[in-house]
Amino acid sequence: MNVVSEEGILNLGRQVLIEEADEVRALADRLGEPFVKAVKLLLSCKGRVVVSGIGKSGHIARKIAATLASTGTPAFFVHAAEAAHGDLGMITKEDVVIAISYSGTSSELLAIIPTVIREGAPVISITGSDDNTLAREANVNLNIHVAREACPLNLAPTSSTTATLAMGDALAIACLDAKGFGPEDFARSHPGGALGRRLLIHVSDLMRQGDQMPVVLENASVMDAVKEITKKRIGMTAIVDSDNKVKGIFTEGDLRRLIEKVGDIRSVPIAEVMTANPTTVAPSALAAEAAKILTSTLRNQLLVVDEADHLIGALHVHDLMTAKVI
Repeated sequence: MNVVSEEGILNLGRQVLIEEADEVRALADRLGEPFVKAVKLLLSCKGRVVVSGIGKSGHIARKIAATLASTGTPAFFVHAAEAAHGDLGMITKEDVVIAISYSGTSSELLAIIPTVIREGAPVISITGSDDNTLAREANVNLNIHVAREACPLNLAPTSSTTATLAMGDALAIACLDAKGFGPEDFARSHPGGALGRRLLIHVSDLMRQGDQMPVVLENASVMDAVKEITKKRIGMTAIVDSDNKVKGIFTEGDLRRLIEKVGDIRSVPIAEVMTANPTTVAPSALAAEAAKILTSTLRNQLLVVDEADHLIGALHVHDLMTAKVI
């Protein structure tokens, strides 16, 4: 094994990144009518977008399919070799096929393209030139030619696979924009991710209700409030009137400050020491919005009220943490 200095390693790494970035920039400059035609084919697709390739192109094809699917364009990956042995039955005339081969001569892909064409599915090819068998058979060819691979031997697919991946991303995002695909749509296809938690979870999904909700009437004493705080164990209690409308909030912090100030709290009415007109949140609000309120007000709890200020729930910062909203 050759002995290479740390500086040599860094220089080579930088060179690879620079060369691949340069090839993607050059690809952007060449983008034209074929790209527009490809996007229109994808937008008019009534079935699924089927992305296929083999080898390194197959790995890139799988990622492109995943990106399309997660950004509003239903898609799946079919391995070119497996397609020739039965998986071709997945493809219908309602679909659009994206076939990826830098050389445009991959035998596994070329073996299935005639059947795809006979089925009536349009073909978008992504190849390294406009003069190859696959490009000629396709309805539209996206030329992702690179001057050279970033591999020092100019052999390993590096710049070419990066350019292919970038082209796939460009197709997916162009479709996303044309369809008006927004953050909420993205969240629905990523319910297990951070964005899904931020955009799909509402206060009503996390708030404490019924017997879990600490509450006392406005004519209660501080001792009544302390008992409720101790029983419900979220560090506060809501104070409501006889119609269940929120009048105030009393927290463990308020209790400590009250004891320091007056000493004997047993006869103190809660209405005299509660925090009136407390910060509240609607049950329909996003949990992320509640988290923002807690952060900006330096609080740990929020009362949840309806449009008429009736108390319907309580939310603690730990509820948001447990749900991984924060």
